[in-house]
Amino acid sequence: MSHAAISRPLRWGFLSTANICRQNWRALHASGTNVVTALASRDQARAQRFVDENQLTTPMPRVPVAFGSYEELLASPEVDAVYIPLPTGLRAEWIVQAAEAGKHVLGEKPAACSAPELENVLNACRRNGVQFMDGVMFMHHPRLAHLRALFDGTPSPLGELRRVQSMFSFAGAPDFTATNIRAQTTLEPHGCLGDLGWYCLRLSLWAMRWRLPASVTGLIHSSHGATAESPGVPLEFSGELHYPDGASGGFHCSFRCPNQQWAQFSGTAGWLRLEDFVHPREHRDSHYLLNGAAVCVAGEPIAEPALAPDAAMFRNFTAAVASGKLNEDWPKWSLLTQQVMDACYRSALNGGEPVAI
Repeated sequence: MSHAAISRPLRWGFLSTANICRQNWRALHASGTNVVTALASRDQARAQRFVDENQLTTPMPRVPVAFGSYEELLASPEVDAVYIPLPTGLRAEWIVQAAEAGKHVLGEKPAACSAPELENVLNACRRNGVQFMDGVMFMHHPRLAHLRALFDGTPSPLGELRRVQSMFSFAGAPDFTATNIRAQTTLEPHGCLGDLGWYCLRLSLWAMRWRLPASVTGLIHSSHGATAESPGVPLEFSGELHYPDGASGGFHCSFRCPNQQWAQFSGTAGWLRLEDFVHPREHRDSHYLLNGAAVCVAGEPIAEPALAPDAAMFRNFTAAVASGKLNEDWPKWSLLTQQVMDACYRSALNGGEPVAI
């Protein structure tokens, strides 16, 4: 399929039956500009069960086709775009195959295991004229645009931004390392850094207006499956971003601490704190603290408020495809995030030694 403007709803295929697909099925439906027309699994019966279950709760206008292979879905003329939440270790391969099949791609993050691998993915998307976006839903919440205007104001209540600090964590179940793919080296080699730290790094880069730090440091505080040949999968990780002008960013991500998703921005004139930067808890009216005072930002009126940022993500994706022109910002932001994440990981493997970018 060539990258041409379209006026009808974008037709989606899902390459997985992972739990996140249930949420994005509902978000896609709530967007009003998208429909699911196909879903694929390596087990056709599993794909059919998934379709049947989701049609009961959130029916698409036409029952999506359940395929027993990813290749069949990519060959379908009834699919314009694919959502790919496959494990990171498999993701790049299937994004490239999707691009070569002419399908636009919304992929979970990280989209690859390294920056060079991601560059190959992005080049495949450009070469085939398809849109790429990674699934960082908070980038599409109206609160972020509100904060951008606040940070860039003249004068800004924060003054000159000097520090971004964030934490994203959840406590895995007792059998987490034995049963969850996030703890498997071949499937999710960066562990909590890729799964959770990606959001922290994206927020820092956004706040710094996409300036890359001069250097970074990283530390793996605990891991699973370490051997003499492998550091294992990070379960707890922290990192620092160092800028030439002395500004800095810091983050901590963990599979072992109870859920936290806070971020704080400190400037020369004030500070701002979010308690829920990844998944805003009050989705109709998002809140933050500005110099200690609570501020409310109106959210999107939607039947299931928790899906508002995700629905906006699909809507923005569809608008880009409908424009007939590739949006190059999303691929660029993904690559910048990957480069910084890779450098933090290299630092951690070298005992926290700074890594220049």
